[in-house]
Amino acid sequence: MNKEAIQGFVDLGINLLQGYGLTETSPVLAGENDKYKKAGSVGFPLPGIDVQIANPNQEGIGEIIAKGPTIMHGYIDNEEATCDVLKDGWFYTGDLGKFDKNGFLFVTGRKKDVIVLKNGKNIFPEELEILINSLPYVAESIVYGKPILRADDLSICAKIVYNLDAMKELFPDKNANDYHSIILKDIKEKINKSMPVYKYIREIIVTDEPLIKTTTQKIKRHEELKRILGN
Repeated sequence: MNKEAIQGFVDLGINLLQGYGLTETSPVLAGENDKYKKAGSVGFPLPGIDVQIANPNQEGIGEIIAKGPTIMHGYIDNEEATCDVLKDGWFYTGDLGKFDKNGFLFVTGRKKDVIVLKNGKNIFPEELEILINSLPYVAESIVYGKPILRADDLSICAKIVYNLDAMKELFPDKNANDYHSIILKDIKEKINKSMPVYKYIREIIVTDEPLIKTTTQKIKRHEELKRILGN
């Protein structure tokens, strides 16, 4: 959860603690407790569980891997899938994360969703989506890389779903034809300026139509990108 959402629960008097894990890890790998917690983190690895960051980049972000007695021994009757995630006793989660200087674990996204630019820079869509979703009229968003064929590279783009009632309240003298320019202006001035140039969002699609989701309301990135990019 982003820090603003966590603070909202705290302001209501709810003691919110986060944890992290997968079905394959029985399921918890790390968690906060009443004494050790930090907004945005998933706490510390549980006793007896070794959690590390594989191949971290300059920001310390890499794939979260784990070893311990609660890790599964493999997928039943699926040796190929087992070999993909279990290597030298380590379980490769497919999630990206980092440890801060105090040992708190932060989950930053999914490895398969990372946008890799031609210059080798990595863009984590979830990081940008949190910033976009913090705009007061945004209902949800998805960040993606749009191929630039002539440059053999990717342009960082976003599809943004706005809340129509919020837009009408905030901009009563505007209509749907104006919303694209309003949102793009905020992206350039409130988000891009806070980031390095390679993370700049170059193009946006705006709509009030919800993104494609699972029954648990998670965005189906692959399906949504097929709709956006047409492949």
